[in-house]
This record gives sequence, structure tokens and C-alpha cells, in this order.
Amino acid sequence: MPRQVDHEARRRRLAVALLRLAGTRGLRAVSMREIAAEAGVSLRVVQYYFAGKQALLESGLAELGARMDRRLRQRLAAAGELTARGVLAAVLAAIVPCDEDSRLDSTAWTAYFTAALTDPALAAAGLALPGALENVLTARLADAQRAGQIPPGRDPRTEVAALLALANGLTSSVLSGQRDHRAAMEIVAYQLDHLFGPEPSS
Repeated sequence: MPRQVDHEARRRRLAVALLRLAGTRGLRAVSMREIAAEAGVSLRVVQYYFAGKQALLESGLAELGARMDRRLRQRLAAAGELTARGVLAAVLAAIVPCDEDSRLDSTAWTAYFTAALTDPALAAAGLALPGALENVLTARLADAQRAGQIPPGRDPRTEVAALLALANGLTSSVLSGQRDHRAAMEIVAYQLDHLFGPEPSS
């Protein structure tokens, strides 16, 4: 009896192999042949699942988004019931790398960003992820503003965009070794204090 092949698992395996290479070498130097070698399969297997490198790149981008979603959900679940400030803090902490896995993911994200600057198709595929996150956080902050948790003169979308830009900048400083995750989160807490006011001391 022929062995059943889990096609979705194999697709993901190839995407994971791509991300390992992207996180260490960048996207420009990665070929479908190298991805096959990294995944431990033949080139024909890669070509069977993906018509070309572009489709494989988009699959890797989707896997990166799924990893970020899992990382964020784990942080939110560990924290329990959260205020709007707590949700923002958890999201920003999930973006800034804190261990080897998240560091490699952040490096892969950077590789995708660099490639997307000159690849309109890749840019279009990647825009949905940060845009959706910004929309969700903006809605949460707008609810907090209506509840009186932040001043009425603040624009929720601008505040969220600024915080996400801060997290991206802190990611670069962590990757370069300028500071560690703990120091980056102290800067995030400082900015959240400006938005929500200082957290009450326990």
C-alpha cells in the first residue's frame, strides 16, 4: 500500500527551509536547488509544490506571518486578561527578537523587506500582514480612548504606527547587538507611559 504524503506538511517544510536560509544568508543568494538541499528533498519535489521561486517566497512570507501570530498568541495567553496597554506591550514584545528563533525570523523579515523594495509582487504580498496588525491595534486603542484611558487629543492610528515603527527600529538595534530585548522593552514601556500614563506600582 503506497505511503500517504502529507502535502501541507511538505509545503511547510520547504517554506521553513527557505526561512532558515533567508535568516542566515538573505533572499538574493537563495536558489530553489539550495532550498531542496536544506529541506533534504530533491529539486523535483520543490518544483512539484511550487511553480517558481516567487511562489516559494510568498509561502515563506506566509509562514513568517503564522510564526508571529503564534508567538503573539502565546504571549497574550500567558498574560491573561489584558488592558489595551497590555495588548500593545505584548505585540511589541513579540515583534522585537528575544531568542535565537525570533532573531532568525527577524533577520528573514529584514531580507524580505529588502527584496520587496525592488519586487512589486513581493511587496504586495507582504503589505497585508503589517497593515492588518495596524488596523487591529488601532481599533483597540480607539476603544481605550473612548473609555478614557488615553487623552482625547491623541490619534489612535498615528500612535499605533509610531509604536510599530519604534518596535521595528528596536528590532534593528537588538539584531546589531546595540541592546538586548530587556533594554528594548524598557524603551517601549517608556513610550507607553507617555501614552497611557505610568503604570501603578505594585
